[in-house]
Amino acid sequence: MATFVLVHGGGHGGWCYKPVAQRLRAMGHEVHAPSLSGLGDRKHLLSPDIDLDTHIDDIAQLLEYEDLADAILVGHSYGGMVITGAADRQPGRVGHRVYLDAAYPRDGESLHEHAFEMIDQARQTMQQVDGVDVVLEPMPGFAAFFGVTDPELGAWTDARLTRQPWKCFAQKIALVNESAMRAIPESHLICTSTIPGRDMDLLKARSEGRVWDIDTGHDLMLTEPDWVAERLDVIARG
Repeated sequence: MATFVLVHGGGHGGWCYKPVAQRLRAMGHEVHAPSLSGLGDRKHLLSPDIDLDTHIDDIAQLLEYEDLADAILVGHSYGGMVITGAADRQPGRVGHRVYLDAAYPRDGESLHEHAFEMIDQARQTMQQVDGVDVVLEPMPGFAAFFGVTDPELGAWTDARLTRQPWKCFAQKIALVNESAMRAIPESHLICTSTIPGRDMDLLKARSEGRVWDIDTGHDLMLTEPDWVAERLDVIARG
């Protein structure tokens, strides 16, 4: 069976993968779903120093200290920036990259540049909390922003969303082993609504056709956990 490292997006934490992680473990897979520094159950570590590199290091260090090999990195939304950087830092420990309705950056590109319209909307609401510039301030009903419209699931999500350090969205990714990273197989699970903003020909070419889409909200690991887990199992089985 495979080893998965599930990386969440902005304002989230490892908690958002709970439904998918439960299903993957039931299939016999090993699953790691960490919260990135300053987010989720690690929100108490929020500081002005946290940026994209911090989160890339979070995952790169997990790969090393857990002594993982052929790990399948799954990144949701902003997590696509993180898994790209982590695979670039630790290409020998990564067997597959999966972009879950995620950012798919070029070298030298920030998430703000990559997904300007959505991220710039978040930038307009920036505030400073304890010396940290943050966006995605949680509020009642905010889960709907991420496409979670079921009332019960939305309330569960609202209770767990946390502020996002702006520096993570503003910092440009710097790839140092890009050829090795790009040589790692990749797949894409995306929401149908985001197809118009993507270079689908490029995604299909680089993934050798491993592109699936589903008509659901952006937080598809919460709204469609069966579909996501089933596709990840297919990827793991090759």
